[in-house]
Amino acid sequence: MRPMTRRDAFLSLVALAAASPAVAARGERPGTYSDNEIVDSGHRFFGSISRGLAEAVESATRKWGRPNAYILGQEGAGAFVGGVRFGEGVMYTRNAGDRRIYWQGPSVGFDAGADGDRTMMLVYNLPAVEAIFRRFGGVDGSAYLAGGFGLTALRADEVVIVPIRSGVGARLGLNLGYLKFTPESTWNPF
Repeated sequence: MRPMTRRDAFLSLVALAAASPAVAARGERPGTYSDNEIVDSGHRFFGSISRGLAEAVESATRKWGRPNAYILGQEGAGAFVGGVRFGEGVMYTRNAGDRRIYWQGPSVGFDAGADGDRTMMLVYNLPAVEAIFRRFGGVDGSAYLAGGFGLTALRADEVVIVPIRSGVGARLGLNLGYLKFTPESTWNPF
């Protein structure tokens, strides 16, 4: 058997690329992920909070089915009656590609404190990748000192986003707010 040349390696890569499924058009509905795929990705992302993550994913799947996208990122938030949250990450889809994404949003309620979190957001019923770029409203509650783990749900039309957060900080409260997703970073939470 002869050694592989650069030309052979290049031709092998071209053949592999031709054999793999093409990335779907941006307007196509993303495929879904299984519980195990989401939990495995979360284990790699969050690390040691595996049991809480698995329980959160199972709970969300029982209620909303299988997600067709998920977002891994980090965020920071602070509140004293009124609050703001800013984050950034990557949205993963099965057949519509991966995309850098940013989120920000205001909140108001009985809420005080600050936190920094690693966040996994499960996205359900996303009709197309571009449909993520809008506001998703919901109610959020936080109660932790030094660190914590939380899950909430945000909705816009039929699309549901379930942020699962693990982080550090001191936060106590209940608030009403929204997250606005954008393709570029902005300091405007509205």
